[in-house]
Amino acid sequence: MALTDPATGRVHRHAPRSGPADTDAACFAAAAAYGHWSTTTPADRQRALLGIADAIEAHAEAFTAAETGDTGKPAEQFRDDELPGIADTFRYFAGAARNLPGAAAAEYTEGRTSLLRREPVGVCAQITPWNYPLMMAAWKIAPAIAAGNTTVLKPADTTPSSSVLLARIAADHLPPGVFNVVCGDRDTGRALTAHPAVALIAVTGSVRAGQEIAAAAAAGLKRVHLELGGNAPVIVHEDVDVEATAAALAGVAFYNAGQDCTAPTRLLVHRRIHDAFLAAFAARAAGLRAGADFGPLNNTAQLASVRGLLDRLPAHAGIVTGGSRLPRPGFFHEPTVVAGAHQDDEIVQEEIFGPVVTVQSFADEAEALHLANGVRFGLAASVWTTDHDRAMRATRALHTGIVWVNTHGTTVSEMPHGGVKHSGYGSDLSLSGLLDYTQVKHVML
Repeated sequence: MALTDPATGRVHRHAPRSGPADTDAACFAAAAAYGHWSTTTPADRQRALLGIADAIEAHAEAFTAAETGDTGKPAEQFRDDELPGIADTFRYFAGAARNLPGAAAAEYTEGRTSLLRREPVGVCAQITPWNYPLMMAAWKIAPAIAAGNTTVLKPADTTPSSSVLLARIAADHLPPGVFNVVCGDRDTGRALTAHPAVALIAVTGSVRAGQEIAAAAAAGLKRVHLELGGNAPVIVHEDVDVEATAAALAGVAFYNAGQDCTAPTRLLVHRRIHDAFLAAFAARAAGLRAGADFGPLNNTAQLASVRGLLDRLPAHAGIVTGGSRLPRPGFFHEPTVVAGAHQDDEIVQEEIFGPVVTVQSFADEAEALHLANGVRFGLAASVWTTDHDRAMRATRALHTGIVWVNTHGTTVSEMPHGGVKHSGYGSDLSLSGLLDYTQVKHVML
C-alpha cells in the first residue's frame, strides 16, 4: 500500500497489505503465546511494559518521523504533546496490573467460601484510527497486555508506520506472539475480527465501523469494546471571561485539524455574550498557522467529507471565517467557524472530524442542556462558568461519558475515556480500561 504524507500530498513510503494467511499467522501466534503470557505474574508484565515505555522515549525521534510522515501533523506537537502521554500510558498500566480490585472471600451460604478470580480474556483483536495512531495503539495494547492477554493490532491503512515501529521495539521486551501487527484495509480488518482465535474486539473508529464489527462479532459471541464518533457540545455561560474562553477553546478545537472525537465542535453560547464571543473565537481561529498550530486532514476522502458539509450548508447558516481549502500542497483546510445553524442541520447533527466549529446561542440553562444532548453522540462535553452549582448541574445532566468544567480535551491515564449512545461503550485508560480486558470467575470452596 502506498502511504501519502498529508502535508505534501506525496507518497513517502509503502506498507504491506496483510492477506488472510498473514492474519491467520498473527492470530495463531497470539493464541500460542497466550498460554504462557496469561500465567505470568503481574510483576513480570510490569517489567515488560516499563521497558516499552522507556524504549518509546529513547526512540522519540524515530516515532516522531513515523507518525508525522503518515499524519502530516506538526512534529513539535506530536513529540511534546502526545509522546509523553503515550509513554505514561504504558507506565500507568504497568502499575495497574499489580492492583486489580476484588471482593474479599466470604461465606454467603453455610459451609462454603466464595472468592473471585479476575482472568484475562484471550486473544484480542484491536483496530485503531488514523487521527492519533500511536496514542490509540498504546491505549489498546497496554491494558490488554497488562491484564495477561495477547493482541493482534490493525492500524488504519493510511497510518501504520508508528504501530509497526512500536511492535519492533516491543519485541525486545515481550515474548514472541504477545503483540502482533497486521497492516491492511477493511478486508484485513474483517478477517481479523472474524477469526475464530479472537475472543475480544476493541475498536476506535467511526460509528459505521462499530456497527459492522458489533454485528459480525455477534455470530461468534465475541466481546466488543467500541470507542466511536463524537460531536462534543461546549456550553459557554454569560459569566465567563469572553476573550480567555475563546482563546482556550480555539486552541483545542483546531488541534490536529479538528480530527479528534472529543474536539469541541458545537459551541453553545449564552445570547448575552454570543456576538462578542463569536467575534473573539473567529479572530482566534483566523490567526492560527497551518503547519505550526494545526496540520492537514489525513486523506482526500476526509477532506472531501469536510468540504461536502460546508458546501451543503443551508442558507440560514453562514461562514464567519475560513471555509476553504488552503492553496498549498497537502490536505490543509482553513479553520472554519459557522454561525446561524439550526439544531436539526446536518452540520450540527453529524460528526465533522475536521477544522470546522459551529456556534449557536441559547437563552437559559435548560435550553443549553437540551441543545447539548440533542445529537446521537455522547462521548464528551464541557461547560464554562464561574457558578459552581450550575457547573455541577451540567455534569449530571449532560449525556456523555466525559464532562470537563472550564477546560476541554485533557486526558489522564488514571481516568476513563469512553462514551454513551452512538459513541460506543467500554472505556480506554484507567482501571476501568484494564478491567474491560478481564473476565470474572467465581470459585466456591
